[in-house]
Amino acid sequence: MHNLLTIDAAAAIPIHVVSGSSWAELQEKLPAEQRAFALAQGFAAGGSQHCFLPDSKGQLAGVLLGIVAAGGHRESFAPARLAAQLPEGDYALQGEIDDPALATLGWLLQSYRFDRYRKPAPVKARLVLPAGVDGKEIGLIAESTMLARDLVNTPANDMGPDEIEAAIRVLAAECGAAVSSIAGEELRDQNFPMIHAVGRASPRAPRLIDLIWGNPAHPKVTLVGKGVAFDTGGLDIKPASSMLLMKKDMGGAAAAIAAARMTMLAKLPVRLRLLVPAVENAISGESFRPGDILPSRKGLTVEIGNTDAEGRLILADALALADEEAPELLIDYATLTGAARTALGPELPPFYTHDEGLAAEITRIGLAVNDPVWRLPLWAPYDRMLDSRTADVNHVSSGGMAGSVTAALFLNRFVERSPSYAHFDIYGWNPAARPGRPEGGECQAARLTYALMKQLYPAG
Repeated sequence: MHNLLTIDAAAAIPIHVVSGSSWAELQEKLPAEQRAFALAQGFAAGGSQHCFLPDSKGQLAGVLLGIVAAGGHRESFAPARLAAQLPEGDYALQGEIDDPALATLGWLLQSYRFDRYRKPAPVKARLVLPAGVDGKEIGLIAESTMLARDLVNTPANDMGPDEIEAAIRVLAAECGAAVSSIAGEELRDQNFPMIHAVGRASPRAPRLIDLIWGNPAHPKVTLVGKGVAFDTGGLDIKPASSMLLMKKDMGGAAAAIAAARMTMLAKLPVRLRLLVPAVENAISGESFRPGDILPSRKGLTVEIGNTDAEGRLILADALALADEEAPELLIDYATLTGAARTALGPELPPFYTHDEGLAAEITRIGLAVNDPVWRLPLWAPYDRMLDSRTADVNHVSSGGMAGSVTAALFLNRFVERSPSYAHFDIYGWNPAARPGRPEGGECQAARLTYALMKQLYPAG
């Protein structure tokens, strides 16, 4: 069990989680001094409010926490924001806890600190594990999420294609999986021409990392993650301000790694494959150019409309490989388009699929586990925006509209055999802190994938 969880409730300080109505009821039960103290501070059970309650000696005797935010929204991770604000000690949640497991998970996720380059103050407040919550399961999810955050937060000088591969090899050793890698000129020789083209300008060799785990007789599930260690934009170079967060352009790979780790350590009955094309989109005399026409593993020729749309190129070759064995479920994750952020913002990644049943379950489960996503359409008429006069397809749309949709439509051309395919256009970053989600690298869509697979392929 995680070291910030305990099962000893004997000396735990209560955290009273309240809304307006339950706060009115709780006031009648509090000692007069504590009630007066809370009211003097203006506590009214709002979603951003908390209040410490002293005992007669001035020691901490309890905590009040408002649960309902503006507009009536109830945040499942709301108790988490206290984790870093409370003094060392043991605490127990009481009152209006909509989902004790999510409240516990949020507490652990709030404790995350990226400490590779400095030592921030650690969280020392421990939470009493609520009744009925599986501490081992919550720990697995939290640790996998934190692994993804670490990968995203690590700057590109220490997180290139080599280091992405190393992280996957560590994961394989932990879980008993097999890993192979195709790198450098071998990519071209083994028919991954677009991965090679995108990464060939960097002195750090591009590669396709392939992890396989599980019983071959079990249903095949394949996860694909975009692993662009850093994106300059290539010859269509980004402005300096747009490069500041480009260390996070491997956030799709990080999410896929986290989902794979949860799946393997939970021993779900699947034959899991993890594919990560890992490159650096750098600039040199070897850079691919706007107007180039590239072959692809699928056999389609691709006209390059913009070298800053490199992620879909490397994903296309990886998806084509994944599709060759027609997995029962195929999912990719990519920090792919700014258009997705314009449409839905950083907190709500869009996803795309033709499978109506899968779409309904992804939406439902995402909300249930507080890993929300929103479906956008694979709108077939927009395929015309990818027309090319000189190749089978252009990899970016003309006109600059529907950028996330047309990116998904491009990827969709490389998947034909898998009966259920979903694409997540994630952001991979928290621009501002929220409960359970500190500012910085974030793991999006992995927890919902794990919950989906537990439903589709239950252990035991």
